[in-house]
Amino acid sequence: MVTLSAPTAQDRVALAEIELCGELMIAASAALEDRLSPDRIDEVLKVGADGPERAATVPRQLYHRV
Repeated sequence: MVTLSAPTAQDRVALAEIELCGELMIAASAALEDRLSPDRIDEVLKVGADGPERAATVPRQLYHRV
C-alpha cells in the first residue's frame, strides 16, 4: 500500500518545473524556426523585466539554453 503524504516544497518546485517544461514544449512545437531564441524562452517562462512573478517561483538558473 502506498501512503500519500502532504505536498512538500520540493513537490511544488517539481510541479512548477514540469509546467514550465510543458510551456516550452508547446512554444517549441508552434515555432517556425528550429530553436527558440533566448528572448522567446524568457517570454515563455515569463522571466526578466516583463514577468518577475515567475522568476520568484523557479529561478532562471534552473533552465539551460542549448
